[in-house]
Amino acid sequence: MDSDALPLSRGTLDRDARRRSEPIESILADARVRVVRVRRGRVGGDEAGIAFADQVADGSEGVYLGRDTDGWSYVADLGTGLPDPDPGRALDDPQGPPSGINVRDVGWQLEARDAGLATAAIAMANWHASHRFCPRCGAPSVIALAGWERHCTADGAAQYPRTDPAVIMAIVDDDDRLLLGHGVAWPATQFSVPAGFVEPGESLEAAVRREVAEETAIEVGEVTYQGSQPWPFPASLMLGFRGRALTTDPNPDGVEVTEAMFVARDELTDLITAGTIRLPRPTSIAHYLISDWYGRDWPTTPWISG
Repeated sequence: MDSDALPLSRGTLDRDARRRSEPIESILADARVRVVRVRRGRVGGDEAGIAFADQVADGSEGVYLGRDTDGWSYVADLGTGLPDPDPGRALDDPQGPPSGINVRDVGWQLEARDAGLATAAIAMANWHASHRFCPRCGAPSVIALAGWERHCTADGAAQYPRTDPAVIMAIVDDDDRLLLGHGVAWPATQFSVPAGFVEPGESLEAAVRREVAEETAIEVGEVTYQGSQPWPFPASLMLGFRGRALTTDPNPDGVEVTEAMFVARDELTDLITAGTIRLPRPTSIAHYLISDWYGRDWPTTPWISG
């Protein structure tokens, strides 16, 4: 698997970290600046690409994202920096359903530049919204270093953007069958490969084995790294693996996973054709782990939408 070719890993910008010491106002004064607006978890634009603004809106926070080879500078407009409404409650929101690019759905359709910009802008918006106060003393924090730090207003202590490592894995048995599971909160026909967060003091390989065992009671032996992709929903880095199953009798935990099974390729083909199973959308690394194992053309569009 080529990590650089995964949908949200295809960023083309020079992040230009040396320029972060400039005031954001100085960067915005450039004649060649483009602003990426993030609102309610989405980026301004549509499937055709990002719709750039010229300036950060009044009262909004800005983050310098970098520059391209054509000399354009890019800044993310984060809005007020306050948390956005829960996307799951969009229909009840008095503002109505959110507009703009839903990166989960169409990230794989965006050109490389826009995919990288949208991913970085959403990740930074999520971090700023959830780190408004110093974790040591609770005092308010303020934006600094062109958006790449926050400083405590009481003692000046710096906070830095965080990324939460998560493992996601294609587990195969000795018959080369793939382990799939159904998450408790998913639509009835949606299945995917196991995934979970890395815990403190844990190696990536240990996290793979623990998560699979916790969710499905399958023991995993050899684990090999496949690739990675940022997943800013809200702050993950998805680290893809393939693992070898030592046992073949799944027993879902009923808390995170309600159904689990090993499938052969022909079985998966039949399940997809019948509409019994839908797979993760092509923006996710899960889709590519499954596709890499499947090794065939899909019989029909096998992924969920929305």
